[in-house]
Amino acid sequence: MTFDIDFGTPAPHAAWLPDEAFAAVGTRRLALDAAAPTATDLDRAVLASLVTELDRATGTHGGAVVGAADSPDLVLRLEPGSATSPPDGFTVARTDGRPTVTARTPTGLLHGWFHVVRRGEAAFTGPEGTEQHAPAAALRMLDHWDNVDVHPVMGQVERGYSGGSIFYDAGVVRADLTRVTAYARLLAAVGIDRACINNVNVHAREARLLTDDLPEVARIAAALRPYGVRTHLAVSFAAPMTLGGLPTSDPLDDAVRAWWRDAADRVWAQVPDFGGFVVKADSEGQPGPFAYGRDHADGANLLAEAVAPHDGLVHWRAFVYNHTQDWRDRSTDRARAAFDHFAPLDGRFADNVVVQVKHGPLDFQTREAVSPVLAAMPRTRLALELQVTQEYTGQQRHACYLGPWWSELLRFAPWGADDGTTGGGTRVADVVTGHGPDAAPGVAAAGGGGIAAVSNVGDDRFWTGHPFAQANLYAFGRLTWDPTLDATDLLDEWITLTFPDTSADLRAALHAILDDSWRTYEAYTAPLGVGFMVRPGHHYGPDVDGYEYTPWGTYHFADRDGIGVDRTRATGTGYTGQYPAPWRDVYESLETCPDDLLLFFHHVPYTHVLHSGVTVIQHVYDTHFAGVEQVEAMVARWEEVAAEVPDDVARRVRERLAEQLRSAVEWRDQVNTYFLRKSGIPDARGRTIY
Repeated sequence: MTFDIDFGTPAPHAAWLPDEAFAAVGTRRLALDAAAPTATDLDRAVLASLVTELDRATGTHGGAVVGAADSPDLVLRLEPGSATSPPDGFTVARTDGRPTVTARTPTGLLHGWFHVVRRGEAAFTGPEGTEQHAPAAALRMLDHWDNVDVHPVMGQVERGYSGGSIFYDAGVVRADLTRVTAYARLLAAVGIDRACINNVNVHAREARLLTDDLPEVARIAAALRPYGVRTHLAVSFAAPMTLGGLPTSDPLDDAVRAWWRDAADRVWAQVPDFGGFVVKADSEGQPGPFAYGRDHADGANLLAEAVAPHDGLVHWRAFVYNHTQDWRDRSTDRARAAFDHFAPLDGRFADNVVVQVKHGPLDFQTREAVSPVLAAMPRTRLALELQVTQEYTGQQRHACYLGPWWSELLRFAPWGADDGTTGGGTRVADVVTGHGPDAAPGVAAAGGGGIAAVSNVGDDRFWTGHPFAQANLYAFGRLTWDPTLDATDLLDEWITLTFPDTSADLRAALHAILDDSWRTYEAYTAPLGVGFMVRPGHHYGPDVDGYEYTPWGTYHFADRDGIGVDRTRATGTGYTGQYPAPWRDVYESLETCPDDLLLFFHHVPYTHVLHSGVTVIQHVYDTHFAGVEQVEAMVARWEEVAAEVPDDVARRVRERLAEQLRSAVEWRDQVNTYFLRKSGIPDARGRTIY
C-alpha cells in the first residue's frame, strides 16, 4: 500500500523530495518513540507530520513502522527534557549499524528525519558513535514578495519569476492551501523554519492582512505549521493611520503605541506561534519614522514593544537610501546610505529587533562588496539578507547557481585574516549568528539575527520556473543551517535527491553546467563590480545607460576616457572608510583592490592594467566573448544528457538555456559595442564588435 500526502492537483514537481529519495529509510523497520505529551499546536502538528512521513516512506517502499522495542532499524526519539540536543537540532547515535535520532522538540526530530533521508544508505553504514547537529543560524527565514492582489506594475509576485503566488490568487487567499504545506515540507528538509508571506512593499490590499484578513493569515499559518515553519507578516509603518484611523504614526505617540499593542494581541490570538513583523520603512516611498523626525531605532522599538509580550520579533530592513538622487551629484553615494543611517544607532535597538542587512550596499548585484554594516553594529542583532529570486542574476531564465557566491559572502572576514587582532578571522557567518567580536551579551545569547532571503518560489509546476533554480533554494536552506558547507557538495546533494539513480554522465553534466554558472553570468553582464546596466523597471537584459541619468543612484560614470565609481577617501565619496582595517585600505588602493571589485571602488582609464595583466577594456571584451562561449557549452552539454531526465524537465531546461544563450549574445554585443564606441579602443583579437 502507498501512503500519499495530497499536495493538490496537478501535483507540483517533487524537487528534492521524490519518493525515490526515501528508499533507504522506507525499506527498513522504523520506530517513532514519542510518548511524551507535546506542548503546543506547532509541536502536535509536527509530530503528526512525522507519523505521516514514516507511514508514507514505508508504505511506498515495503518497510514497516514498529515499536521502539521491536528491533527497529531506525529510531526517532523525542526527549523533551534532554540537555544533549539543541532546541532545533538533534543527535544521531549509531550502534551496530542502527541510528537513533534524538531531539528535544518535534521540529528538531523532523530535521533529524530529513538528515537521515538525505544521507540515504550512508546513514546506516557509517562509523559508530554520536553526532550532534544544530543550526548555525537561530533564525532561518524566507521573505515572499507576494501581493494579495495583482499589482498593475509588479504583478502577483514582485520580482517573482515562477508564476503566481502559492498563497494568493487575484485578491484573496487561495481556497486550497495544500501546496503551501508541500512547500513547508521542502523548507523543513533543508532547515528553513520561518516564512514572511507578503511583500515588504505593503500596498493597501496587503495591509489588511493585519486586520480584516487575520483569519486567512491563520489558514496560511495552519498550512505551514505541520512542518515547523512559523509565519511572519510584512506590515506598513503607516498602519495606525491607514487601518486604524489615527492622525499620526509617530512612534513616540501613546495612541500609536497602544494601536500596535492591540494589533499584535489580535494577531497572536489568531496565530499563537506567529513569528513577528517585517518592516521596510523610509525606503523607496514606503512610510517610516523620518516623517516625524524620529530615527529607525525609534520606529523598530515601537513594534518591538508591541510584540515583546508574545516573544515576537521585528525584522527591520536596513535597505534605506535616497531614491530621488540628482545624477549630477557625485558626492551622494547610495552605497554609503545603510551605514550612515544605521551604524550610529548601534545599541539602541530592542533585544527582539533584528536589523536585516542586504549582503551588499547596493541591491543584490551580481558582484558588489560585502556591506560594511555587518562589521559596524556589535550591539545589534543583524541578519544577512540574500536574494534567492534571481532579480539581477537572470530571473530564472538563466542557469545561475548562487551557492558559491553565498558561500563566499558567508566566509568573508570583515576584519581580515586571523592575525591576533580583534576580529581577525571572524566571518560574516559568525557575525549574524551572534559570534562577532565585541558582540553584546544579548546578541550572543539570541544567536544573532540569522539569515534571510527573498524567495524564488511561485505556483509554477517546478516551483522556481527554471528547474535548475531549485538548487538555489536548496543551497540557501542548507547554508543557513551550516555556512561552512561546500557549495559544490551541496549541488551534488541536490542532484542526488532530485534525480534519483543519476548516471555518472548526468551528474557530471549538471556540475559542468552549474558549478561556475554564477561566474559565467557575471562574465557576460556588468564588468568588474560596476553593477546594474540592466533595463530599468523589470531589470532583465542589457541597457548599459539604462539607469545612468535616473534618480536611483546606480551609476557607472563611463565616459570617453574611463569608467567606475570613485568611492575612495582620498578623492571620492569616502565609502571605503566605512570598512574596518584591513579592507578600508585594501579597497582604497588601486594596487591592492581586487580586480572583480575595481569599478565598484575606483574610476579608472580603459587602459588601466588589471592584476590579471590585461587592460580594463580588453577584460570587458574577453569576458563577454568567453561568457557566450560558456553558455554555448552549457547548451551542448545539456543536449548530451537531456534524454536521462523526465520529458517535462528536459523541455523546460532546453527552453531556458535557449533564452540564456540569446540573452548572453545580446549582453555581449551591447556591452562590447558600447565600450568600443566610448573608448575608441579596438579588441586586440579582432573579433566582431558592432
